Amino acid sequence: MVITEDEIRNSLAAILTPRRADERMTTMGAGSDDLEPARAYLASTVGGGWALPSWPTAFGGRDADPEEVALINRVLREFSVPDLYAYMIGLGMCGPALLVHGTDEQQQRWLPTIASGAEIWCQMFSEPEAGSDLANLALRASRDGDEWTLEGQKVWTSRAVWARWGLCLARTDPDVPKHAGLTMFAVNMYSPGVEVRPLVQMNGDGHFSEVFLTGARVPDEWRIGDIGAGWKVAMTVLAHERAAAGTNRGGGDGGIKGVRTPGWLRDLADRDALSNAVTRQRAMKIHARDAAAGWTADRASVSRQPGPAGSGAKVHKTFSFQGRVYLDKDSRGAEAMLASHDGHVEFLTGPSMSIRGGTDEIQRNILGERVLGLPSEPRVDRDIPWSKARKGEH
Repeated sequence: MVITEDEIRNSLAAILTPRRADERMTTMGAGSDDLEPARAYLASTVGGGWALPSWPTAFGGRDADPEEVALINRVLREFSVPDLYAYMIGLGMCGPALLVHGTDEQQQRWLPTIASGAEIWCQMFSEPEAGSDLANLALRASRDGDEWTLEGQKVWTSRAVWARWGLCLARTDPDVPKHAGLTMFAVNMYSPGVEVRPLVQMNGDGHFSEVFLTGARVPDEWRIGDIGAGWKVAMTVLAHERAAAGTNRGGGDGGIKGVRTPGWLRDLADRDALSNAVTRQRAMKIHARDAAAGWTADRASVSRQPGPAGSGAKVHKTFSFQGRVYLDKDSRGAEAMLASHDGHVEFLTGPSMSIRGGTDEIQRNILGERVLGLPSEPRVDRDIPWSKARKGEH
């Protein structure tokens, strides 16, 4: 049965409060460690599937088609939604990967608790010596009967300080080319042998962490996908990460399209900053690109699966976020030297936007190769066993 906009609005009004015109929202978790408002929101919306409308009803969604999803998300912008940063890896990355690659038992075990906010997930991909070359990771998983033993280190693991579960990409075969020897596992972050060490960022947050796995044991039933097929699972996760990084979901303040002026523009106008022609020009450039990106996202919403265009959305999101917070600082004059004004934490968060969710350089490579059809970057180690390539034996 087709649901109307008024029916959605009435259902949401029963569990949420309308969003105030002057309401400021945190972005990417900056400055916030309060998990309970978002957990309560997810628990209250899971019955109607409002937070995850495209998910199956059995797992906390409502089996909505892309048009209904877009309508629900548009109406949701009218309400005050807590910052979902702590939960977004589960909601936007691990959950979708489990829907594609998980077994029936894994989906039934993990998806309902992701949807309700009962359990937080993190993603353990990056490593200190792998850099942007994710497939060059070294954390080993060795089979021991019906279990695996994990040894190694991950870094830049967002949400690990809160997570009950982690999606961990590990090397199970070092004697094949790097992409072919990887396997994905779900790891209980409370298990013996798992140590989480928060890394404090310059904006004061401790949401990134390094994670050490020393003899951590994982049942084979927690393996996601086939042995050696971890890269395929990782690509599903990363495609959803890029798509999510290019949206305002989870705390961004882009305004309600066609109804209200974006909050960041209202802030500039209230301080009379837009009377300056240079400031006004910079602001309109950002606003115009935001509008174009929104229309592009609307056209892409007919597809249920994110593709390489998500990299374009992520590059734009970085431009928009950094442009807004740097413009805000520049427009404040001497006050900008102080840490007491609204927007200072977001300003300190700005540089990280070029790194989190995949670096700008990686995103542009993806766009060049997979969207524009440009020649690929040279990759001399693609067909060489990882154990040799890692040592430079090629």
